[in-house]
Formats: sequence, C-alpha cells, structure tokens
Amino acid sequence: MKFENVSIIGLAHVDAPHRITSTELEKQLFPIIERIHARSDIIQSLTGIVARRFWEPGRQPSEAATMATEKAIVDAGIDKSQLGILLNTSVCRDYIEPSVACLVHGNLGLGPECMNFDVANACLAFLNGMEIIGNMIEREQVDFGIVVDGEGSRFVVETTIQRLLASECDAETFRANFATFTLGSGGAAMVLARSDLAPKGHRILGGVNLAATQYKDLCRGQVDGMQTDASALLVAGLELAGATFEKAKKELGWSPGDLDQFILHQVSAVHTAKLIALLGLDDKKVFKTFPEYGNVGPAAIPITLSKALEKGRIDKGDRVALMGIGSGLNCAMMEVLW
Repeated sequence: MKFENVSIIGLAHVDAPHRITSTELEKQLFPIIERIHARSDIIQSLTGIVARRFWEPGRQPSEAATMATEKAIVDAGIDKSQLGILLNTSVCRDYIEPSVACLVHGNLGLGPECMNFDVANACLAFLNGMEIIGNMIEREQVDFGIVVDGEGSRFVVETTIQRLLASECDAETFRANFATFTLGSGGAAMVLARSDLAPKGHRILGGVNLAATQYKDLCRGQVDGMQTDASALLVAGLELAGATFEKAKKELGWSPGDLDQFILHQVSAVHTAKLIALLGLDDKKVFKTFPEYGNVGPAAIPITLSKALEKGRIDKGDRVALMGIGSGLNCAMMEVLW
C-alpha cells in the first residue's frame, strides 16, 4: 500500500495525571510475591517499567480522546467543521454502545456530515485507523480526517490486584496475569489531510501489513483482566515483526540505515530490546516511552511520536517508521516523510 496524497497535519497527546510506580504495585502484591518466592521488584526488573499513568477514578475513554482531539485540531490549524471523518481506535470503551467515536463526535459538536465509527484491533488499531482514513483521502471521499484514542488502565489493574489477593494465587496464575501490570493510560489524536491542501504537512508514504492469527489465543483481554502467555507471545510477535519488516524492505524500499527514527509500539524493555536486535535497528533512533508510561495500547505509537517531536528528536526531512503489533496477532509498519 502506497499513498500519493496523504499527510499528517496535526498531532497531540494527553498524559493521565496520576503517576503510579511499579514499586507501589509490588507493595500491594507483596503477599503473592512472597508466597510464590519471587523477587520483590518483579514488575520493574522484568519489564523495565518504572511507572505508568492512571486517570482519576471515573474518567472515561471518550473524555481522554476528546481532550487529545481538541489539541490535535488546534495543532492542525483547521476548523473542526472541515473534518469529514472521526475514527476512534481505543481498546477501552465507555459502553458497549454507542461507539467511543460517537461520544467524542458529540463532545466536540461536530456536524452531521462528519462520519464517525470505532475500529478495534488491539494495540494495532491506531495504525489501521490511519490507513482507513488515508485510503478515504486518496479516493477523495474526504479532505480531512482524525484518528483518536483514549485509554485507561486504572480499573483493570486495580481489579486484577484485588482478584489475585482474594484468591490462592499461585505462580502460574500470577504469570498469566502479569502483563496487566504493564498497562498505562493516556490519549492521542492525529489529523490527516490531502497533501495538496496541506503543503506543510508530513507525507505518509505507505505501509505494509501481515497477520498470524494462528496465535489468536496467546493474549485475551477483558475489561477486568488480561490473560497472556507472555513467553509464547514474545516469540510469535518477534517472528511476525521480522516477516513484516522483510515485506517493508521489498515494498517500501526500507533499509535500517536509511531510516532516521523508529517509533515502536512499546510493551517492555525485553520486547523493545529484542525487536531492535532482530531487525538490526540503531538503538539511538528508537525513542522510548515505556519506562515512564508503560504499554498504552493503541495510543502508544502516536503518544511516542508526539513526545519524540516535543523532545526535538525528529527533524524536517526525516524518514520515520511507525511499527506496531497487536494481539491476535497482526502487525503493521508505515513510513512518514517528516
């Protein structure tokens, strides 16, 4: 898939206000950690995650997405009435229905001709949303569109801790629930436009996708918990990422040395380090957010991109690779010419 006339013109993120350290979670889990004879700093030592963020109790995903969306529209320098579509990609939801996209659309007071719907594909959905709106722009169905996302991990983390403490949790059960403790919270939004209407935008050149759904049972999430075979998921995910990167080399002309920045979906220190080694990436070109923010689901890539821009890590003319993977398994990689 290659785009000829699609650009990013606005990008924003919002951080949840409460910093929750791994040490705090480990203290709450101490009775279990002691029972299974694990090290006291097991979360931070195994994941490299020092902290993650929580919203205040009761904050809904649509509210987080709305805050990020308002900032991204301002960053884009357009009027909200110009948006032809609003597409939400969050794992977290306010309700089963209506869609989060519908709620954000209503919060913003967008017009009746602005389409809105949700796209769900685990942690990969934001890149999928970019592809969908990009294709709509290429077909001249819309001139401007926005991908939004709001994630909140407080409920699932706190509920999992309470459930495990109330049970005779053994080492196997703890391992199956361990990935839940990596989850963070935040919001992100990105405005896309026709390049010929936005000459100062950042062109999306194209992307590739691969699926490996034979691994669909390795990670299963509910609103109150997530069960993961972390070791098998890591191996299968790296295998799929390697195959997708080879496809990007063929179809997008990628070579690790020619790309200037790599914006990865970030899960943990181990996952990030192994992916960098497998693909032969330069570690200095990978901006890392997981130590302070954990795994923010589909919002992780746009949040990392936005924070990298804030830190001055991306310059005009840089070739930026966006690389994501989601449980299922599915993988996508895209290139943006900044």
